[in-house]
Amino acid sequence: MNQPKMANGSNCYCANVVINDPKLLHQKKAAIRLAGPSKFQVIADFDNTLTKFWVDGCRGQSSHALLQQENPEYNVKRDELFNYYHPIEYDPQIPVDEKTKLMEEWWGKTHGLLIEGGLTYDAIRNSVASAVIAFREGVVELFEFLEANIPVLIFSAGLADIIEEVLRQKLHRTFKNVKIVSNRMKFDQNGNLVSFTGKLIHSLNKNEHALDMAASLHDHLGEVDDHMIDSASVKKRTNVLLLGDHMGDLRMSDGLDYETRISVGFLNHNIENSLDSYRKGFDIVYLDDASMAGVVKLVSELFSPASD
Repeated sequence: MNQPKMANGSNCYCANVVINDPKLLHQKKAAIRLAGPSKFQVIADFDNTLTKFWVDGCRGQSSHALLQQENPEYNVKRDELFNYYHPIEYDPQIPVDEKTKLMEEWWGKTHGLLIEGGLTYDAIRNSVASAVIAFREGVVELFEFLEANIPVLIFSAGLADIIEEVLRQKLHRTFKNVKIVSNRMKFDQNGNLVSFTGKLIHSLNKNEHALDMAASLHDHLGEVDDHMIDSASVKKRTNVLLLGDHMGDLRMSDGLDYETRISVGFLNHNIENSLDSYRKGFDIVYLDDASMAGVVKLVSELFSPASD
C-alpha cells in the first residue's frame, strides 16, 4: 500500500504511518524524556506485532498455529476447538463475563489436548524450525537499545516455550531485559509435556495482572535480569510504550497505574475498514506490515543523549 501524504486537522498521515494527535504525542514524549529511563518500560504483543504478518509473500504463522504434534489426530482436535471458539472470541453480542468463561474453557481444553497427545519439546523445536514466522526488521535493534536498563514484557495468551524457541531460532541470541508473560509448560526429564505452571493466561486477561499470575521465568533463554523485571519493579515504571496489532492489545497496560503511555499499533491488513478505529485508539499507527524502524527511532528520541 502506498499511502499519499495528506493533512487532516490535527491528524498526520505520512507514507505508512498515521499519528492522530501530533501535539499530544509531542507532550507525551516530553514527559517520558523528563522522567528518564528508570520510570520506563515496554509492553509488547508477540504475534503480528514483533513478528511479520507476511513472510516471503505468505501469511505468517502465529506462535500457536505453528505447533504440530507428533500425533496428527490432536492437531485436528485443536483445529476443531479453534473453529468453534474463535468466532465467540470476537462476537460483540456475548457479554464479557460469559465470554471470559468460554475463553478459559477453550484454553483449558487446548492445553489438555497437548498433554493427552504426548507433546514433546522436540516437537516444539521441529515446529519452529519449519514454521513460516519471522521478526520485523528492527526488532533486534530495539531490544539492543533497551537492553541496558529498560524492561521489555512480551505479553501473550499463547505458549511461552514456543515464543522462547522462536526467539532462539530466529534471532540466535538472548536479551537480559526481555521477559515473556505467557502460559508455561512443564516437561519431564525425557522432554514430555506433563503439565502447565502458573495460572491460565488467555486472550481476555492478557494484561499487567498477568505478570502476577505468570509462572517464574525459565532459564531456557540464559541470563535474565529478574531484578529489573520482577512484578514490584515493573509496577514502579509508570511510563509505558505499548506495542500491539489488535485493538484489544490496548488493554495490556490495564492494571498498571501508568502516568504516560505511548501506544503504537501495527495495522497489517484490512486497512480501509480498520484505520479509523486504530488511529483513534493508538497514538501512532504503522500500516501495511511496516518494519520496527519507526519504534527504534522513537525510543532513540526519548533516551539518546542528543535528543532535545
